[in-house]
Order: sequence, then C-alpha cells, then structure tokens
Amino acid sequence: MYLVGADHPNKPEAVRLLADMVAAGERLVTDAEVLQELLHRYHSSARRDAIKPAFEAILGVVDEVFPVDFEVVERAREILLERGQLSARDALHVAAMERHGVRRVLSFDSGFDEVPDLTRIPAPQDRPQAK
Repeated sequence: MYLVGADHPNKPEAVRLLADMVAAGERLVTDAEVLQELLHRYHSSARRDAIKPAFEAILGVVDEVFPVDFEVVERAREILLERGQLSARDALHVAAMERHGVRRVLSFDSGFDEVPDLTRIPAPQDRPQAK
C-alpha cells in the first residue's frame, strides 16, 4: 500500500527499496491477496478511481502474481494456529510464499519477523529511526 497509496512516512523507503530491487534485476512477485487488499482499501474509502492506477503500478513491476487457492488458505490456517502474531492476510502471504519457495518479503510489517527462515526487507535494524 505504501507504494501506491497516499503519502506515508514509509513511502519514500518503500519506493527506494523497490527501485533498488528493480535496478538489481531481482525477480519480483506478489500474490492475489495484495490485489484484493487494493480493491478493498480503495472501494471502502470511496476511491474507486484509484483502483486501476494502483493495479497498473503493481502489475507493471511484478514478474508474477501467485494465486491464492484453497491449499494456500488451508496452509494459512495452519500458520495462524502456529503463529498467533501474524494477521490472517499475512498468513496468506506466507502460505503463498512457501508454496513458491519465496524466502524474502518487502514489508514494514514486523509480524513477518516471527516466521522462521523468512527475511523481511527492510530488516528491523535497517529501518530509519524516527527523529
């Protein structure tokens, strides 16, 4: 949301990190739940005009969108029962990542730090400190 949403303190860092990844030629992926989150956010805030540009921005930079099917939802259920700190949406992201062998996530959500063998970018020690 920081990449396509309104101004936020995390937006400049999110844009910088993404630009660095694109410049490095990294393969970038997302899952269908991210797109659903965009639909929900912009529809619920009466900003339907922002849906198309937000989708275009995300789809213009990612190499693949992973599906969220029943197996991913079932794995997300297991993850939630194992790790209560994660939100349901984050558990879906982790389940989709597991299925496709993705071990790094670009997120400011510290809940991902609870997932073993998953690296969150930016890592907590790399985040700019508030002044």
